[in-house]
Order: sequence, then structure tokens, then C-alpha cells
Amino acid sequence: MKKIPIRQLGSSQQELHLAERFKIRRVEDILGGTDLVHDLHRHDFFFILALKIGSGKHEIDFTAYDVMDNSVFFIRPGQVHQLELKACSTGYLVEFNAEFYHPKDKLSIQRLRKASNKNYCELEISRFNKLQNILSSMLDEYTCKDEGYQDVIKSSLDIFFIEFGRQSSNPRGIQTAANSYTQERFEEYLELLENHIATHKQVAQYTDLMNLSPYQLNEITKSSIGKTASDMINEHIILEAKRYLLATANQVKDIADQLGFEDTSYFIRFFKKHIGHSPEVFRKSFK
Repeated sequence: MKKIPIRQLGSSQQELHLAERFKIRRVEDILGGTDLVHDLHRHDFFFILALKIGSGKHEIDFTAYDVMDNSVFFIRPGQVHQLELKACSTGYLVEFNAEFYHPKDKLSIQRLRKASNKNYCELEISRFNKLQNILSSMLDEYTCKDEGYQDVIKSSLDIFFIEFGRQSSNPRGIQTAANSYTQERFEEYLELLENHIATHKQVAQYTDLMNLSPYQLNEITKSSIGKTASDMINEHIILEAKRYLLATANQVKDIADQLGFEDTSYFIRFFKKHIGHSPEVFRKSFK
């Protein structure tokens, strides 16, 4: 069964030394005066694209964005995306995996979750400039490789996540302790869905992992995005199905098996119920 193309930071795990588990480059150096086109694929690492000047198209998990000036794209491992970036674009591309940046304390884990769950953000110029200064400092450390440079980069990532996480529809809004708890548990649920959707399809399986009751988890998801925990499970199943339908040529029965469905016909009915088309019709509509 063909997998969705997965891009890695190194050519092999043996060659992926610690220093190669993090990369930062200027976008203009990557482009070299030509347009960039990346077909649909996924990564096994985090991907941050911060554009001071940006033009093109970027599709993340089948949500399309126009590339704009002073914008940031943040992609988690496992998400699928395709990118068209015009030659005039400038900024920074940061790539790192969990071996390089592996937060151990609760607050750092929460900051990374909050930042990486925001796939796209267009910033005010002053706020983007703050992020740009952090990235410029990271690039200097990465280039010079002075003593302790990796620790400096990890600390700079912490600061970047804090600043990026502040961006919202109301960045000056006051967050209560209750809201902070709800957001933290909601982001934890999102991460569990991403990691376990092929094997865990019942709300009770997630409440067991999170030490919550079904009522508590539903209150968290409904107050966060107005959807039940079950609705979110179904959405993630459909999302992963779309990823395989559009990024591979796998047969529907193989995709059903990959997603943990023993009965292919049930998977087809499930998909059609939520999308309105069978998996094959959905796939053909995008060709």
C-alpha cells in the first residue's frame, strides 16, 4: 500500500545527527529567484514558514490560503500540504523534529500545542517584526554554531511560541484560568486525535486517556469550537481519509484498512454520509 509521501529532515536516520534535526533558512535563498512548487505531501517534523513578503498559494489539510505579507504558517508532523511560492517571497523557513525540541514541562508542551494548532496567521507589521527578530537571531546561532548554540535556539523557539501563541482575534483579551484550562485540554484532545484516530474511534477511549468523563470532554469541545467530541472524531477520520484519497493512488479498501475499518462497505457509507459522495467520486472530483 502506497503511503502519502513523507519528507524528512535528513536522508536517513543514521545521518540525522542532532545538529541536523533543526534547520533554518532564508526563503529567498531557497527560492534562488525562481518559483517554488511542492506537490501534496506530509512531514515527520514541524514546519514554520514566516513570510515578510509573500505571494502564492498554500493548502494545509485541504484548507486553501492565499500567501500574504507578514504571515506565518505552522504545520504539525502528519499534516498534509502543498505549496506554491512566488520568487519574490522573503522570510524564513524553520524545520525541526521532536528529537531536537522535546518540551518536558507542562507549560512548554502547552505552548507548542497552542502554536502548532494555529496553521495560519496574518500578523500586524509590528508583531511580525518581533517574530522576524527572533528568527534572525536563530539563524545567526545556527550559522555560527558557537558553544551552546543549540540551547540558545531551543530557548528562542520557546520565545517564538509564546509570541506566536499571543496572536488571536483578540490578542489583548484577558484569559481566565478556566479558559486556560479548557484550551489546554482541548489542544491535548486534538493531539490525541491526530496520533490515535486509526485505532481510537470512540469518545470513551479518549476520555480514558485524558482522565475525563464524556460529559467533561463534550463541555470542553463545545465551548471551544461548538462541536461534540464525537463530531471531532468523525471529522478527523474524514480528514485522514481525504489525505490518502488525494495524496495516494491506494484502493478504497486499502485506505479503509489503514484507517481501522474492517468493513470497507461501512467505511464507504460513513464517508458518503459526511461528504455526500463516495470516496471514489470525491477522489475523481479533484483530478
